Amino acid sequence: MNRLHRERRATILKMLVEGSSLRSISRVTGAAVNTIIKLQADAGRACMAFHDEAVRNVPSKRIQVDEAWSFVYTKAKNVATADAAPADHAGDTWAWTALDANTKLIVSWHVGPRDAESAYVFMDDLAERLLLRVQLTADGLGVYVGAVEDVFGADMDFGQLVKVYSQPGESEQRRYSPAYCKAAHRVPVTGEPNADFISTSYVERQNLNMRMSLRRFTRLTNAFSKRLTNHVHALALYFVWHNFCRRHRTLRTTPAQAAGLADDWRDADWIVDLIDARAPKPGPRGPYRKRAKAADSD
Repeated sequence: MNRLHRERRATILKMLVEGSSLRSISRVTGAAVNTIIKLQADAGRACMAFHDEAVRNVPSKRIQVDEAWSFVYTKAKNVATADAAPADHAGDTWAWTALDANTKLIVSWHVGPRDAESAYVFMDDLAERLLLRVQLTADGLGVYVGAVEDVFGADMDFGQLVKVYSQPGESEQRRYSPAYCKAAHRVPVTGEPNADFISTSYVERQNLNMRMSLRRFTRLTNAFSKRLTNHVHALALYFVWHNFCRRHRTLRTTPAQAAGLADDWRDADWIVDLIDARAPKPGPRGPYRKRAKAADSD
């Protein structure tokens, strides 16, 4: 089986997490688009398994959570009239992320709709990765209240930052300009959260980083995920890159190092090693089938 050279694969992985599109990577590296997609899938599966094993017993004290919108194949309003929509999912989807406010570590993430079931799955996964009682801050989305109560009970200091937006006027560009935030109310929900730390600023900034680093998240472009599995693999690769490979400018180290989960910073070659270590070894090639001889014509 032919395989791209190690350095070439590392270059492709770095371009995937630095905002390059699949076709631009193909033009720069000379690799076929399908080859890049397959490499991203292999990296995504390896990174999901590594994140699940490595990001455990995180000694966080403050966690911020948020959801970032995107879509697969087409937007929700166009699913009914879309041709050849994928069977697994088509339409709006959300990336749920939990960020350690001190170390900027992505502790947990989930891809799904913006509903109560996804909130519960997201909170349940987050609870399994935390070592200490934390202060959790979310936005005003109502499904967080039930999910936090079901998963954490009273063992959580939970507050919500509820933002009040103005109605856009007729002269404002409603399609491109966000609504103006008039006020933000800090609302304690469970336990005794410190009002000074009821904030979602860090995780919202991380959502911006994600949109800038993953081409399929860039707004107002024709770059989007065609399949949900490709979407998940791209996120898995990005989050491991963010945690273990990208040095934070303020911390001067990677989030994983700041959280005590790694001794040094990693690079794209390390992710290539992850892929090779978890990829199934190819078995012996089977015998060629002999072609049947065509009957002689009269």
